[in-house]
Parts: sequence; structure tokens; C-alpha cells
Amino acid sequence: MNIQTNDIGHVIQLAIAPVFLLTGVATKLTVLMNRLARIIDRTRVLKEALRKAPNEECSEELDVLYTRWQLINYALTSSTACGLLICVIIAFLFLDDTANLPLDRYIAGMFVLAMVALIASFIFLLREVFVSFRYMRMHLHDTAR
Repeated sequence: MNIQTNDIGHVIQLAIAPVFLLTGVATKLTVLMNRLARIIDRTRVLKEALRKAPNEECSEELDVLYTRWQLINYALTSSTACGLLICVIIAFLFLDDTANLPLDRYIAGMFVLAMVALIASFIFLLREVFVSFRYMRMHLHDTAR
């Protein structure tokens, strides 16, 4: 395992692209966490209102918030799995190049899995947004009458 300085530079270059992808996934995780925090805050407000007096609107909104919470949790899980796979890909890229291990198929497979997880995360986020918009649209129609 005699590694030259030029080889280290090449290995670092290989690992840079997944690091940029990892940065994007981390940013997406921040967005998802912020959405989850807003859902949790709104849930606390509604539960406090329900403690004071039963209210059908509050109960209905809590049901919608629970659905949104589930979808955001799925999106968070998918994004985290994607980030974890990207980290493993970076490690395998280093091992592949420095230890001359034949890890190319594993790297390709993990990259595909990471992209599937990222796609799933976007689908769950989009679904959560649609649930939110549908509730707001229904609520606006009710108040307009």
C-alpha cells in the first residue's frame, strides 16, 4: 500500500462529487426538520385548544397534521438513508483507489440505492405539500361561505 501524493489528490477528486451531493442532502434535511418543527408547534397549539373545549375544526386539523407528520418522517428517513449511503460511497471510493479493492460494483449499487432514497424523499415531501395545500384549499372554501 504505497500511496503517492498524486494518488491522494486523485482519490480526493473522486470523492468531491459525492460530497457536494451530501451537502445538498444535508440542506434538504434542514428543510424537512423545519417543516416537522412547524407541524409539532401547530400540534401543541391545537392540543391546548382542545383541552379547553372540544372543537371539530381542531380535531380535523390535527388529523391532517398527523398525516403530514408521517410523510415528513418518511422523507426524513429516506434522506438520512441517502446521506448514509453517500458517506459509505465516499469511504468505498477511498478504499477502492488506495487499497486496490474491487469495490466498483458495490459503489455503483449503493449510488443507485442512494438515488432511489433521494427520489423517495422528494416524493414524500411533495405528497406532504399536497396534503397541506388540499387542507388549506378546503379551509379557504369553508371560510368563504
